[in-house]
Amino acid sequence: MGKITLQQAAEWCGGKIDPKYKDITFLGANNDTRKLQAGQLFVALKGVRDGHDFIPAALEKGAAAVLCTHTDGDYPAIVVEDTRIALGNIARNARQHLNMKVVAVTGSVGKSTTKEMIATVLEGTYKVSKTPVNHNNDIGMPMAILEMPENTEVAVLEMGMNHFREIAYLTEIAKPDIGVIINIGTMHIEHLGSKEGILQAKLEIREGMPENGVLILNGDDRLLWGQRLNQDFRKVYFGLDNPDAAVRGSQITEGDGSTQFAVRAGQEAFTVTLPLDGIHNVSDALAAISVALEMGVTPADIQRRLAAFSNMEGRQSIYRIKDFTIINDSYNAGPESMAAALNVLGSKEGRRIAVLGDMLELGVNAQAEHYKIGRIAAEKADLLFAYGPAGERMLNGAVTGGMVGKARAFTDRERLVQALKLAARPGDVLLFKGSRGMRMELILEAFLQD
Repeated sequence: MGKITLQQAAEWCGGKIDPKYKDITFLGANNDTRKLQAGQLFVALKGVRDGHDFIPAALEKGAAAVLCTHTDGDYPAIVVEDTRIALGNIARNARQHLNMKVVAVTGSVGKSTTKEMIATVLEGTYKVSKTPVNHNNDIGMPMAILEMPENTEVAVLEMGMNHFREIAYLTEIAKPDIGVIINIGTMHIEHLGSKEGILQAKLEIREGMPENGVLILNGDDRLLWGQRLNQDFRKVYFGLDNPDAAVRGSQITEGDGSTQFAVRAGQEAFTVTLPLDGIHNVSDALAAISVALEMGVTPADIQRRLAAFSNMEGRQSIYRIKDFTIINDSYNAGPESMAAALNVLGSKEGRRIAVLGDMLELGVNAQAEHYKIGRIAAEKADLLFAYGPAGERMLNGAVTGGMVGKARAFTDRERLVQALKLAARPGDVLLFKGSRGMRMELILEAFLQD
């Protein structure tokens, strides 16, 4: 979005401004003074810390104006009752002024990777903007929209949630033309009660879509396949196992850090090579391919662009450092993605070490799911270092699976790192993975120090 005047933004969100500042403009918005750029709108949110306490720092860094509930001085400001809702309203109106298509991506596992793949296959055919890392919620996504250039032709937006009505809120802001639901897993089941509850929360994405919108769904997911009978939107299914999926993947081969597979979609048939390990990435790629074909991208361009795909740091980044092979999948974790990461670890040559943090927001399923992951770790890894309150349960699963004397549980990060440094030796392959709240990247950074 280009520059917005305070007068325009105030009308969009129902805020009040001092008339002498009505022609002040801002470009983009931010709620973090550490990342704030000169000329942006500073959003004073009330959270653990009251954002109003940081208004002086924001103005000192060059904020063009402030979105706040009250002022204590004379500076450009939009005064509203609720800054979070006001930010959403400004972004909603900005999106309507941008002449662009919107692709919205949600699902339990692999949202960020799928979002990155979709952006990759569309770039070159369209001018693409996308949500950056950690911008998939009711604060980050609106800020991402406000930062998009005016010449954006396609916006690829990731939508996350852990409660009902959160995606409903995001989709009303984004108004997606294409909605993508990649799977229904067990992440956030603590708040949503069941996989059926998670399904209903993900399907909220439909509420902001136009009548001619398109839903792209995973045909291998039983719950999503069941939606084919609903006549609300045109649906395109992708899958590996479902013979009735419109976009099908088959003939998967893995090796040398890449995965190759065949694609058939109607009369189109072509092969794709992903520079990633793991069959689970093929499903994400099929979602991206489905979007690309829907938007007129040629198979040749899809092949070329996916062959050069590079994922975000912390999403199954595999590299060699200090005589170790590191699998950095530390960004987040749930039962499905944890099992997939362990499968990748199990495919590697060398002594395999799994450093696994707790999977959060599983509610009453937490004990059983951590035990299952311990059992899988016993099959795929040679050593297990479990971290967090549920680590003992993961340890029990590993021991039951035969990993006697080769699995340990820790609740202290420093002790885990010390033990890991003593155990690791050149040539080992180490997987680091856990839920976002476990900050597994800090364990990886500490391990690589000295």
